[in-house]
Amino acid sequence: MAGVLRCKKLSAFATLPARGSAGAAGYDLSAAHDCVVPARGKALCKTDIALAIPASHYGRVAPRSGLAWKHFIDVGAGVIDEDYRGNVGVILFNHGDGDFIVKCGDRIAQLVLERISTPDVVLVDSLDETDRAACGFGSTGGFASKRALDENAAPVQPAPPAVSGA
Repeated sequence: MAGVLRCKKLSAFATLPARGSAGAAGYDLSAAHDCVVPARGKALCKTDIALAIPASHYGRVAPRSGLAWKHFIDVGAGVIDEDYRGNVGVILFNHGDGDFIVKCGDRIAQLVLERISTPDVVLVDSLDETDRAACGFGSTGGFASKRALDENAAPVQPAPPAVSGA
């Protein structure tokens, strides 16, 4: 048995998280209230559920692919700690040009339970060397092979604004 995810409904409008299929990684999260996500804006949609995330796990609130592809809706800042017991809210970002209407009961995100490791933090004088070292931000592929990236390289400066003649 995989364990249980204990859920509490905080209102009659809450919908328990549910997987869409036996092989689904995430549990659908549904809005408990109508909500408008303004064009190019954001909104906090409450689910009216509280959860007891299993020990050594956290809940990652992830986007639903259909909302992202069809309506430009994304999810932000979605971590539910195992000791959080409040109303689960979903931050929705609308990257589209029109308002996005959420109705009570609409599936707005998915909850993915992920196992975590939380080792003690230890201050050290040095770290072991690796081939990658401090190279980051695209250094392992893409443009890195065309342009030598260096941690001291100056950032690319944006072009100055165009001046319109009168």
